[in-house]
Amino acid sequence: MSVRRPANQPWVDRFNIMRFLISVILLLVFWEVPGSGQVIVAHRGASFDAPENTIAAFELAWQQGSDGVEGDFYLTRDQQIVCIHDRGTSRTTGVQKWVEESTLAELRQLEYGSWKDKKWDGEKIPTFKDVFNSIPKNGLFVIELKSNAKIVPFLAAQLKSLDATKISLLIISFDKATVAACHEQIPEVRAHWLTSFRKNENTGRFQPSAKEIAEVVKDCGAAGVGMKGNRQVIDQLFIEQLKESGCNEFHVWTIDQLNDAAYFQSLGAFGITTNKPALIGTIRRKGK
Repeated sequence: MSVRRPANQPWVDRFNIMRFLISVILLLVFWEVPGSGQVIVAHRGASFDAPENTIAAFELAWQQGSDGVEGDFYLTRDQQIVCIHDRGTSRTTGVQKWVEESTLAELRQLEYGSWKDKKWDGEKIPTFKDVFNSIPKNGLFVIELKSNAKIVPFLAAQLKSLDATKISLLIISFDKATVAACHEQIPEVRAHWLTSFRKNENTGRFQPSAKEIAEVVKDCGAAGVGMKGNRQVIDQLFIEQLKESGCNEFHVWTIDQLNDAAYFQSLGAFGITTNKPALIGTIRRKGK
């Protein structure tokens, strides 16, 4: 006995396909924005124990149980993207070169590890691709752009040439013009605007306010904000004001004390950036 195919079967098939696609999209969204306070990001790698912004520091961060790593990136004179925090190389190499005025080859001649300890002697400055290739499957790669918006087209080109389907990406910058450029040129990658706080001597209030932060986030197209973890400023009321003003996503930096990490976890920070991922990572177990 043959079974007749319902006349509306194509519509059923389309419905099932659409339902599947929606499920995939939702899965990706939740993968990109992990649960409250559960993402521990190693600041410049495991920088308390290893020389910051080196492959050794990033590899150690994963060994210590990090969910993600954060690195700082500049554009060199020959348009290469390299991982280093300072504008100059003197602090981490003992030799002064301005990063943006140097070529990759010139920067590679320097040694970036022994300032931390002799056992790290021989570490070289990593390129963006070097760091990207060190990220394990399902790891979060937080990319802080230190150069201004001029770096964005080169970052976009590199990301297109690399396979980012197995990791998660977040771009961060203190420069709202750079964040806006990322939103325009790399819209598929989330970005956070970064801010610290300063106290107004006349009013005694800290700036920027939650409302001012939300306005910048909206103006530059950011997905959220990364804030210096100042407990004098950030409390439940501040977070409520932030969300009421339209900014629903935030992370904090640089948190190296367990009580501070637990505090920001309780406020709903999706990410906590730390120099000590092995220590701060224990809040995930405490929070269960």
